[in-house]
Amino acid sequence: MLGFLTARQSGLDDPLRLRRAESTRRVLSLKLNPDRDVDRIHGNGINTIDIEAVEGRYMLSGGSDGVIVIYDLENYNGKPQYTCRAVCTVGSSFDKTMKVWDTETLKPAEVFEFEGNVYSHHLSPIARKHSLIAVGTKNPKIQLCDLKSGSRIHVLQGHRAEVLSVQWSPRYEHILATASADSKVKVWDVRRASGSLFTLDQHNGDKSKASSEAVNTAHNGRVNGLCFTGDGLYLLTTGTDDRMRLWNSATGENTLVNYGKVCNESRKRLQFTVSRGCSPEFVFVPCGSSVAVYTLHTGELVTMLRGHYNSVDCCEFHPDYQELYSGGKDCNILAWVPVLHTLDVEEESNKGAAGQSSVNPAFQDAWSSDED
Repeated sequence: MLGFLTARQSGLDDPLRLRRAESTRRVLSLKLNPDRDVDRIHGNGINTIDIEAVEGRYMLSGGSDGVIVIYDLENYNGKPQYTCRAVCTVGSSFDKTMKVWDTETLKPAEVFEFEGNVYSHHLSPIARKHSLIAVGTKNPKIQLCDLKSGSRIHVLQGHRAEVLSVQWSPRYEHILATASADSKVKVWDVRRASGSLFTLDQHNGDKSKASSEAVNTAHNGRVNGLCFTGDGLYLLTTGTDDRMRLWNSATGENTLVNYGKVCNESRKRLQFTVSRGCSPEFVFVPCGSSVAVYTLHTGELVTMLRGHYNSVDCCEFHPDYQELYSGGKDCNILAWVPVLHTLDVEEESNKGAAGQSSVNPAFQDAWSSDED
């Protein structure tokens, strides 16, 4: 780290390299923070967590108890020990509707009704030419709801079972990925009227490895998790076959990265996340009562974050501080925070002189300014 600081100070290196190296170090030192609590509001398991992207100050959680909670993550007392307080709670329910809430009045501004239970919905984080919300329900048809008109304007047909997860690309505003209980993952361009762009195939078209019934399946079981990488170049999927796969989002090719067994017993949507600003990037996946941390492109299991008393169903990465929040059936939201420490100057100097390092290889920054 001192080498990065010296190079930056002397103008010999790009400041972004220091930022990426420090972000990587912080992710690799994530520990359960005993000084930071999150108000325990939910009376049942926590299904989803999200952090608002503008200030990174507020966190939302949704639970099986039909309650949505908004938390303030800011520390106001200036002490290491503090609690992320619940700002407000909103009553919701599993009532076959999707509601758009006015954050000023905390009242529904729009209500969309569906024939089946709603399992997943997502609004594009980058869209400028549309304001579509993709909705996955018990019905195999994906619904596109327009915030401007307040109506359902389009239906995407192709799946044969309930749609468990939907995700817009963070790179192209018209690209949508959907995962279903029919073992398939489809990628759509919502501007096209003629079906999906492609269906992910775990065997990359090798018919000798797939039975006739399993052609173009992403997993050998329900696919209940989707997550794009921050740059949108790759797509991760998880399934009840205890596998996680990494795909090229442009071609649909299975990159064949082996993550080993990724325990997945959930029959509903599983929320997992990818780090941002690190080199290499890391994947955080609920795995039983723990959160497994993998290196994205090698599949190496880096560590297991243990602290929950029951199954973990969701986790969310905070890119501003390289922190992680996880929620589970124990009704708790846990904060995983980097352990800050000072590197020994003499040890750092010796590493530079020897040209070797005994630290985790992920500390060795792999980014260069030539990359896109």
